[in-house]
Amino acid sequence: MDSEEERAADEKRIKALMSEMSSMDGDEGRLTAAMVGSIVGLQSEQIQKIVSEYADKQSELVTEERPQKMSGAQQHKRMMASLEKQIANQEKKLEEVVAKHAELQQSFETTQTRLKDVQEFTDKINEEMQKLETVETDENKNVLNKLRSLVAMNESLKQQELQFRAHCKEEMVRLKENIEQLKGVDNEADSEEGERNRLIEKQFQADKEKLHKIRLLLARKNREIANLQRKIDEVPSRAELTQYQRRFIELYKQIASTHKETKQFYTLYNTLDDTKLYLQKEVELLNSIHDNFKVAMSSNAGKDQFLKQFEGIVEGIKTNKNKVEKRRQDEKGRRDKLNKSYLDLIEKQRLYFKTIKDFKEECRKNEILLSRLEGK
Repeated sequence: MDSEEERAADEKRIKALMSEMSSMDGDEGRLTAAMVGSIVGLQSEQIQKIVSEYADKQSELVTEERPQKMSGAQQHKRMMASLEKQIANQEKKLEEVVAKHAELQQSFETTQTRLKDVQEFTDKINEEMQKLETVETDENKNVLNKLRSLVAMNESLKQQELQFRAHCKEEMVRLKENIEQLKGVDNEADSEEGERNRLIEKQFQADKEKLHKIRLLLARKNREIANLQRKIDEVPSRAELTQYQRRFIELYKQIASTHKETKQFYTLYNTLDDTKLYLQKEVELLNSIHDNFKVAMSSNAGKDQFLKQFEGIVEGIKTNKNKVEKRRQDEKGRRDKLNKSYLDLIEKQRLYFKTIKDFKEECRKNEILLSRLEGK
C-alpha cells in the first residue's frame, strides 16, 4: 500500500510538473517560485525519472497524433522544435538551480558545523562555569571573582581588538583615498617636470643617434686603417728585400750556368754535325775519285777531263774553306764584342754591389740614429 501511495504521489507530481512546463509557451525563459520549489524538492533520481517518463509520453503522443495530423506535419514539426527548445532551456535552468542548491547546501553544512562548534564551546564554558560555581567557597570566592573579572577583561580585550581591526581597515581605506588624491595633485604639480623630462629624453635620443652615427663612422675608419695596415704589411721589409735579392741572384746564376751549358752543348752539336757533314762529303769525294780514277786513266782524254774535274773540286774546297774561315772570323769578332760587353756588365755589377753595400751601411747608421732620437 505504501509503494502504491508513493507511486500515485510521484505521478501527481509528474503531471503537475508537465502541466507547468507546458504552460511555459507564452512565457519562455521564466520559472515560477512554485516550479523551482517543486524541482528543488525532488531528488536527482526522481528528476531523471521524470525527464525520461516525459520523453516517453511525448513520443507516445507524437505516435498517436501522426496518423490524424499528417496534413499539419510542418506545424507539428515546429511545435516539436519549440518543445525541444523549452526542454533544453528548462534542463539548463534546472542544472543551474541544482548547482545553486548544492552551493547553498554546502554553505549551510559549513554554517551548521561552525554553529555546532560554537555550541560545543559554549556548552564547555557553561560546564566549566558550573564546575566553578560548585567548587566556590568563601575561601576561594575572591579568586573566582578575580578569575571571572579576568575572563570578562579577556572578552572585552577581544572585542576591542576586533573594533580596533575594523577601525584600522577604515583608516587604511581613508589613507588610500588620501594617497590617490595626493597622486592626482602630484600629477598636476609634476606636469612641468614631465615636460622638462620629455625635453631631456628628446635631447638624449638625439645625442644617442649622433653617437650611433659617430660609431659607424669610426668603424668605417677602422676598416680603412686595417686595409691600409694590411697593405703596408704586404710590402716586404729591407731584410726581406735583401733575402729576395740574394735568392734572385742565386737563381739567375743557376739559370745562367744552365743556359751557358746548354749553349755549349748546342755549339758542340753543331760543330760535330758540320764535321760529320764535311767528312761525309770528303768520303763521297774520295769514293768518286777512286771510282773514276781507273776509267779516266785508260785514255788521255779521260785523263785530261779527270784532272779538270779534280781542279774544280780543289777550287770548290778552297772556296768553302774561305767561307768557313770568314765565318770563323765573324764569330771571333762577335765573341770579342760579347766578351767586352760582359766585362762592362761585370764592372757595373761590381759597382752595383758596392752601392748596395754602402746603402745598407747608411741605412744601418740611420736606424741607429733614429733609435737614439727615440730613446731621448
